[in-house]
Amino acid sequence: MDPMAMLALATAVFLASHYVSSTPVRAGLVSVLGDNVYLGLYTAVSLVALGWMIWAYSRAPFERLWWGDEFKAWAVVFMPVSFVLLACGLLSKNPSAVRQEGALRSMGEARGILRITRHPVQWSIALWALLHLVARGDAASAIFFGGFALLSLSGTMLIDARRARTIGADWQRFAATTSNIPFAAIIQGRNRFSAGEIGWWKLGAGLAVYFVLLFAHPYLFGVRPY
Repeated sequence: MDPMAMLALATAVFLASHYVSSTPVRAGLVSVLGDNVYLGLYTAVSLVALGWMIWAYSRAPFERLWWGDEFKAWAVVFMPVSFVLLACGLLSKNPSAVRQEGALRSMGEARGILRITRHPVQWSIALWALLHLVARGDAASAIFFGGFALLSLSGTMLIDARRARTIGADWQRFAATTSNIPFAAIIQGRNRFSAGEIGWWKLGAGLAVYFVLLFAHPYLFGVRPY
């Protein structure tokens, strides 16, 4: 198979493996397999699809679509935001995250990073993907990173819809004071910004990982980001 076609197929399988969780198929599989088995199978399939996608990307030819080098500076400037969102999202209770639906009962009002967006991890991945897509500027990267961006951005909406169906009124109250799009709830007056609630150690953790990967990038991925 043509390497570019292989990459497109691998990306499609990777996307499909994630989108199934937002269809009625998920409920059917959970009823038959049980929640733990389903989650394990879903994780395994997703990891295999991701590995295939990475392998296909490594074999795809470089077909330039635009001169991406001029956008590398933008990636260096904005990637810290991605890592901070990732760290804050992973280190905070969030009812939109996997198996954290019950957090709504104990967390009270949305605080910290959730005042900015209720999907910090998804926006982190989307920002990472879009910055790399623009900075690379080739067809294979458009497919590879474009797939991640599509999954994360559409995922925010699919998660909202699934939580609204499964949680109901508690989710509606949470959604009323938060936003999918970063800072939208704050701009609309439905919430307020509080830097102190986010946690300086979370910001530090995100920035620390960013700087480590920034300098290790040429050795890990063979590409200088600066």
